[in-house]
Amino acid sequence: MRGFNRLIFRRCDGYGVRMQCVDDQILEHFNAQGYAILPKILDANAVQSLLSAISKVENEGDSRQQKRGQMYAVRNLLARVPNVAKLAMSPTIRALVEPILGSDAKVVRALLFDKTAGANWKVAWHQDLSIAVNERIDVEGFGPWSMKAGVQHVQPPVSVLKRMLTVRVHLDDCFEDNGPLLVLGGSHAAGVLSRAQVADWRGKVAPVACTVGAGGVVLMRPLLLHASSAATAPRHRRVVHLEFASGELPGALTWAAEE
Repeated sequence: MRGFNRLIFRRCDGYGVRMQCVDDQILEHFNAQGYAILPKILDANAVQSLLSAISKVENEGDSRQQKRGQMYAVRNLLARVPNVAKLAMSPTIRALVEPILGSDAKVVRALLFDKTAGANWKVAWHQDLSIAVNERIDVEGFGPWSMKAGVQHVQPPVSVLKRMLTVRVHLDDCFEDNGPLLVLGGSHAAGVLSRAQVADWRGKVAPVACTVGAGGVVLMRPLLLHASSAATAPRHRRVVHLEFASGELPGALTWAAEE
């Protein structure tokens, strides 16, 4: 990612002192590859503030997901942690989102992922194909449906997924030994992929490890093929996963975040 570190300095709503400029070079890379790695978006104080706020929900069982008794994810983070909702609306994050999705983009879901020695998990190659909505309403092109942590989820048409952006805010250092996100650049442009097509992409494109320090951000298209391996030196790898979308859903469907 050399060459993608041009920064504009200014105070941003209490979240860091650096605002990353998504300039033409970064945007060109993102559009072609489906991801971008931006270091030092949040300063140490902002990261610690988020960690303190998130620690309060780590013992709330109805939103947690666990492996062998160890928490590795928390859903419904916008409603549970006001600091996360504030972060999603801050100029710091909006400066990353709006050059890609436009000024009407809104946050539609937030999750927390963690990877520790007690919950050292890996994820196979996949695309993020479902969205969270307020209630199940049958609309042509939407399905199948599922329920996760009491929230309805559905797979929308590709046209909806193409108007979405994932912003992964790292609250811990994440390097090669800590199970970083792996991506196959360019795969987002191929639409929803079958198992055979996923295997084909794996054979022709070398994976990139999205390593970044605490306070860094990874931008990603939901349709980008991504995975992660188990950490070889497991320690906290906390990531606030924010999903943004532009445009409204059809019919009477509404994003879960709009309730």
